Amino acid sequence: MVNLQITTKTVEQIASKHGFNLVGFAKADLISREIEKLEIWLKKGYNAGMQYMEKNLEKRLDIRNILPSAKSVISLGMNYFTTEEKSESKEGYKVSRYAWGKDYHLVIWDKLKFISEELKSIDPTVEIISYVDTGPVMDKVWAQRAGLGWIGKHSNLINRESGSWFFIANIFINKELDYSTPVSDLCGTCTKCIDACPTDAIVGEYIIDANKCISYLTIENKSEIGGEFKGKLNNYIFGCDICQDVCPWNLKFSVVSENDCFSPHNNNDRLTHKEISEMDEKEFNTRFIESPLKRAKLSGLKRNSAFLSEG
Repeated sequence: MVNLQITTKTVEQIASKHGFNLVGFAKADLISREIEKLEIWLKKGYNAGMQYMEKNLEKRLDIRNILPSAKSVISLGMNYFTTEEKSESKEGYKVSRYAWGKDYHLVIWDKLKFISEELKSIDPTVEIISYVDTGPVMDKVWAQRAGLGWIGKHSNLINRESGSWFFIANIFINKELDYSTPVSDLCGTCTKCIDACPTDAIVGEYIIDANKCISYLTIENKSEIGGEFKGKLNNYIFGCDICQDVCPWNLKFSVVSENDCFSPHNNNDRLTHKEISEMDEKEFNTRFIESPLKRAKLSGLKRNSAFLSEG
């Protein structure tokens, strides 16, 4: 059997078959400038309680410290925007759109496994390592280099044809490919995301202070939520979408995902104070099985619900 060569077109076809709407390619170079910015951000304490971001900087800098044979990065984007509207008249606290359905890690990991198997069937000499924002990898930086979009002033990646409602995955591979052209920053003079943030977490263009970010406060934060945030969480019990909701690129170009996995499951797009305050661990594990909401743990949701109920 003659082994075929893996090409960008082959990868694009396989990725599309497995539900990825965006595909781009970048050379496995050092990302020195981005690491310098990260170190400045860390020194200012903007990572809040996320100490893990201070580790493995050498791997973030050079992915060959993860996969020594790496020559290329394949960046993938999967749309998760749904038609469900966050009606202000709907009872309950808000949940970030990405957490309405099945945990995207579970969805994308399965698809990356299939992609890896298909590429290895084409060329058995292929070496691959894949990540979905769970490893020491600067996902958005690689996606930007691979031409999937530009990093907006809210720090999310924006694609000019579909907005920012998409998950990012990266595949490191030991093959040379045709590389994509990075996209220019098209935010221009717009500051809608900065102006809309109720906690002033976007402390400068492209700079987020996690200590003030609603997503951090309601998910990663292990402490009590500070009193200075009373009345400023915009009714969010888990995560936050404000900066994406107001982005003109989303308002104009968002397209509905074809993947039903990301549509609301078990009415998880809204949670009431009553159901969370009365919930026990068994009900929590049953209702939020395979849901991103499990990340906050029941104790976190109870803390958030109590904080919101106090006004």
